[in-house]
Amino acid sequence: MTALLNPAAPHHLPVFVTAPGDTDVLMVGTAAFLLLAVLAVGLLFLRLHTLPERIAHRSHKLQLEIVAVLGLLALFTHMHIFWVAGLLLALVDLPDFGSPLGRIAGALEHIAGRRDPASPPIAAAMPLRQGDDLADAETEAPNEPALHHPASKGG
Repeated sequence: MTALLNPAAPHHLPVFVTAPGDTDVLMVGTAAFLLLAVLAVGLLFLRLHTLPERIAHRSHKLQLEIVAVLGLLALFTHMHIFWVAGLLLALVDLPDFGSPLGRIAGALEHIAGRRDPASPPIAAAMPLRQGDDLADAETEAPNEPALHHPASKGG
């Protein structure tokens, strides 16, 4: 059966007009392009959204967890101020107060004569004197800090 053209139709139809029952190539191409464009825009949005966290992670910032939480809040609440705050926090270098305070605390423990948990127990660190029992030395506070000098014991 041959399809007859309507007498009002032009003799040279454009390429995008298909015959009945044929595949519409332009629609398939447009659908594929639209799908790829939506995926590309979504990936671009997610890359832009995680920018503060990637900046903070790359520069090994202390406030990385705060920046990550602000990014999640911005994602789920759609409040862009959280994203801006996370970006500013990722770009700012906060001073490290923890390391100097830890060294000060360690120096004070050393001055006070306290032992840290990583050091050997007191019985292994002190030489035994004449007449001391190994059992007495082991029960002598390996878990407690030494509050008095061992030589002054028993006087």
